[in-house]
Amino acid sequence: MRWYQISAEETAKKTGSDPQKGLASKEVTQRLKRDGRNEWKEEKSASQLALFLGQFKDFMVLVLLAATVISGILGEYIDSIAILLIVFLNALIGFFQERNAEKSLSKLKELNAPMARVLRDGQWSRVSSAELVMGDIVSLTAGDRVPADLRLIAVTSLETEESALTGESLPVAKMTEPLNKEQLGPQDQVNIAFMSSLVTRGNGTGIVIGTGSNTAVGQIAELLIDTKRKQTPLEKRLEKLGKVLIVIALLLTALTVLAGVYRGNPLYDMLLAGVSLAVAVIPEGLPAIVTVALSLGVQRMIKQKAIVRRLSAVETLGSATVICSDKTGTLTENQMTVKEIFLGGNSYTVTGSGYDPSGGFYRDEKESNDKALIRFLRYGVLASHAKMIHKKKRWLIDGDPTEGALVVAGKKAGLDADKLTDYEFVHEVPFDSKRKRMTVLIRTPEGKLVAITKGAPDVLIDKAVYEEVGTDKKPLASKDKKMLYEAVDQMAAKALRTIAVCIREFPAGYEPKEEELEQNMTFIGLNGLIDPPRQEAKNAIIDCRKAGIKTVMITGDHVKTAAAIAKMLHILPAGGKVVEGKDLDRMSDEELRAEVDSMYVFARVTPEHKLRIVQALQHVGHIVAMTGDGVNDAPAIKASDIGISMGITGTDVAKEASGLVLMDDNFATIKAAIKEGRTIYSNIRKFVRYLLASNVGEILVMLFAMILALPMPLVPIQILWVNLVTDGLPAIALGMDKAEDEVMKQKPRHPNEGIFARGLGTKIVTRGILIGSVTIIAFMLMYQGDPDNLIYAQTTAFTTLVMAQLIHVFDCRSEKSVFARNPLGNIWLIGAVLISMILLLAVIYITPLQPIFHTTDILLRDWLLIMGLSAVPTVLFGFIKK
Repeated sequence: MRWYQISAEETAKKTGSDPQKGLASKEVTQRLKRDGRNEWKEEKSASQLALFLGQFKDFMVLVLLAATVISGILGEYIDSIAILLIVFLNALIGFFQERNAEKSLSKLKELNAPMARVLRDGQWSRVSSAELVMGDIVSLTAGDRVPADLRLIAVTSLETEESALTGESLPVAKMTEPLNKEQLGPQDQVNIAFMSSLVTRGNGTGIVIGTGSNTAVGQIAELLIDTKRKQTPLEKRLEKLGKVLIVIALLLTALTVLAGVYRGNPLYDMLLAGVSLAVAVIPEGLPAIVTVALSLGVQRMIKQKAIVRRLSAVETLGSATVICSDKTGTLTENQMTVKEIFLGGNSYTVTGSGYDPSGGFYRDEKESNDKALIRFLRYGVLASHAKMIHKKKRWLIDGDPTEGALVVAGKKAGLDADKLTDYEFVHEVPFDSKRKRMTVLIRTPEGKLVAITKGAPDVLIDKAVYEEVGTDKKPLASKDKKMLYEAVDQMAAKALRTIAVCIREFPAGYEPKEEELEQNMTFIGLNGLIDPPRQEAKNAIIDCRKAGIKTVMITGDHVKTAAAIAKMLHILPAGGKVVEGKDLDRMSDEELRAEVDSMYVFARVTPEHKLRIVQALQHVGHIVAMTGDGVNDAPAIKASDIGISMGITGTDVAKEASGLVLMDDNFATIKAAIKEGRTIYSNIRKFVRYLLASNVGEILVMLFAMILALPMPLVPIQILWVNLVTDGLPAIALGMDKAEDEVMKQKPRHPNEGIFARGLGTKIVTRGILIGSVTIIAFMLMYQGDPDNLIYAQTTAFTTLVMAQLIHVFDCRSEKSVFARNPLGNIWLIGAVLISMILLLAVIYITPLQPIFHTTDILLRDWLLIMGLSAVPTVLFGFIKK
């Protein structure tokens, strides 16, 4: 049912309501049973136990659990306990991060007005908004939050603020007449008051036409339930890595066992060797180290005024290829500002931004405060009810944002509304959407009455009879009206919203009738207002483009305003397409996907449109970041690869649906977050390279020994010690490495790029081969075929492996060469390497630990051999590729 198309009388008939008496209590009870309470469906949330158990679904975790089972079967209980501890710790971290992540609908419900004034049985009373039913007659007044979708049947200067629902930056003037148009979006249905919108001015009465999930905002709740969060690129890559590792572990284990048994070796020995290989393949500490690295990144991002709600979202932002941004409050100040004035044939530029009263007036590039300008500004202040408030070092407006802009402009000229007390308010003809104007009657200090009218220029220019030029008043001829319309068009081309001001003066002692106030008016001038773009957002958009990231504006605002703002912000390039919501309705999903890369601005869009745009971009291969602050942004935020909400102006719904919250509502913070995200992913690649190169070395040591019919150079507990302890601290320190110089000059990674791309796999294998080779050489030099030398040879191999890895970690800091970065540039890494060396010496030389780790004291002369061999992999490749 298109309620906006039918009259108030038809609405009452179709809803079975009586506008004079309301519904009967008995009828309310029946409808409540039939339709349910005025609430939304809740998304079923997982239990605490299910959320915790869900942490064990990751492939890497399954690999570790499999190793635990095998080690337990073979009686290697120390190995099993150590692996279980790592798995459990990682699961706890993930559980606490995600426990409060999905609260979108409960927060959405908080927007519901708790009480509503309703007419029932002929009596007005206040009831819980949850008890409203179809057909209830509801009264609204300034300050109320609309409790349900209402078809308005009576209004007096009623305006509602709907930016959280529609993205509109200004309050919407409401009316009661039917609208004979097809397919109107919520922002154009001016005879309907939408649930959760705020009444900013006037009062009115409406019939309930939608409750709960049948309201416009309720439909968004349904979208939020149906929208599933996508896996992030990092989650996909780690899952793929886990699958590769489990296949390798199973193949190597099976091959080792079968080959050994075939050669006549005891089954138990071969199973133990197989488990040793499996443990060598699995980087047990990787999941925990990834989590720690992301957590450290989160702490750094808090300093950049960005709060991360999901750890994996940090890395995702670094791979974003498109940022879809809401306009109002995100790219703009969400504070209407007078930027231009046309007065007496002259144009004045107004400096300053937002509600801050600092700024001035310039005519022909010279500062000007002439009498005509002051007089014009005074009229604007006297005809406005908005008040300026200074709170927490910020200027705010209490009242209509447009009137607030006029009051701020007056303040810039020293016209403080509170000090104009010698001007007496006499009467007001309130704003009406049909008349498109409002008038106040003021008594001047001299006793004269002045009617000040402000409103739409097309109306006031036509009604004006005279024009004020300087201190003179002259008849407004056709050519003068044409000039005024040209001034309006020039302002509109700059995305300025125009407000005209006219006056009519009456002699002292004369009491005019209301209809006389807007007759024989004198046209004074034009105000050009805009919700100004943020300068820092403009700079950030330019920097993001250099980094290969496209910015797209998605807004509920008018297409001309959106396009003009997009040009100011350098979002809309030459040839870039601007698309309206009605155009999207005519496009199939396939057509949208085919053209979405050439589209830069989407105007007059609904929440469903925003969702389609995000999904179309994802379908053609983009990693999409979606920013916003309103209820209308929440479904698209949740569906995007990385949702970003505003911390100050953002609704709780948008925040809960997002993965990242900007504490300062500053688009520029996104750029800093992208840099951090790229750095984090780079650091993850560094320690994956470090850990897996070490594991490749361990695997090859074991394989070389079997091929050469040697005893096992390393026992499982030694391998586990290396993987969990010796490798762990340096890997975490790599996660704290500073960004490389060119991190924001590179294009975003391809969405399908594997974690081993750009030569990382080659580096892992080649370094791993050399680490394994020097380790087996050290073992063979010390073993020399004598079983009595086995423990000493194993200790030497163990020490060589650890030292080779600790030297190799410095090579992992750069994609180029170990010599490309200052080795002392990461103090945390220096500390981690020193601690790992101390722990190594402890398990070698502390007597009680030697039986546990199968070690013995190493002679001083053999340390020279160990250090020489250990340096070979890093130094050799450092010279091969700088």
